[in-house]
Amino acid sequence: MSKIAVIGSGSWGISFSRMLANNNHSVCLWSYFEKESADLKKYRENKPFLPGIILPESISFTSDMEECVKGAELIVIATPSHTVRQTAKTLAPFVPDGGIIVNISKGFDCETLMRLSEVVLSEIPQARVAAMSGPSHAEEVARDLPTTNVVAHSDLKVSQYIQDLFMTPNFRIYTSSDIIGVELGGSLKNVIALCAGICDGLGYGDNTKAALMTRGLAEIMRLGKAMGGQLETFSGLAGIGDLIVTCTSMHSRNRRAGILIGKGKTPEEAQKEVAMVVEGIKATDAAYRLSLKYSVDMPITCEAYNLLFKGKSPSDAVRDLMLRSKKSEAELLELPPVCDDKI
Repeated sequence: MSKIAVIGSGSWGISFSRMLANNNHSVCLWSYFEKESADLKKYRENKPFLPGIILPESISFTSDMEECVKGAELIVIATPSHTVRQTAKTLAPFVPDGGIIVNISKGFDCETLMRLSEVVLSEIPQARVAAMSGPSHAEEVARDLPTTNVVAHSDLKVSQYIQDLFMTPNFRIYTSSDIIGVELGGSLKNVIALCAGICDGLGYGDNTKAALMTRGLAEIMRLGKAMGGQLETFSGLAGIGDLIVTCTSMHSRNRRAGILIGKGKTPEEAQKEVAMVVEGIKATDAAYRLSLKYSVDMPITCEAYNLLFKGKSPSDAVRDLMLRSKKSEAELLELPPVCDDKI
């Protein structure tokens, strides 16, 4: 048994706390709101996010950060991406040298364009920060449906330590050293999922969505490569795995918001109706600016940016994508040629 602190009481924090507690760990769940923490303690259920999911009696609840992380062997950050920096600032005084943090939030710091592990490290330099991602809706993890994820850190021993703590009969963890690729895959797929929802809202079919996902993955891989990620990561759980689940499931708040936008709602109206954080909207802004910074061609991301922030209509965005200049699919990644002696 290990003591694990989970920071953030949304659907992610709730589902991971339940899973870890059922894996015989001592779990303390931190909420920003005192009333929410009190309600969780009283009802052992987060009715707005995961109704019907009753939390084990072994989970404790608090809105006191120091109390939550005191003596914890592992800290899990599960807050929305735009609150990660402030969360890390609050957490920093209570993290010992070499303390292990695993971030399961997905997104970017929109001001600096940092990946979230970079954000946490900038505020808690004494910590060892890993990232976990993959095709994993909180609603399904909370119901013990078989799920696989990947955890990444430059030190394999850190990844293996987290793997050992998280592995259950229903939650399988793989390890990776490519934290850049794992984080980028988990963040950028939200942009494509939002676009997949827009396609659904416009009434397009399977052909359209398959093309969008394929070409969207090419954009993710191009930017990932430019930023130092390993291409094979994007063919795995944190890349194509997370892309598939987020583009095709109604659990995906990004896809649901996209459907509403495709049907004529403004991004603001769609986000309000979904009533949860739609990470894909902020991620689109960050991805567009990163594409300019690294001079990477990302036409889907560009059209999503124009649609969300410049008022372009979804139908005009699709038309302009379809009428782009002719290309060869060999340009998909612009990879260097393979040497004959390595085949």
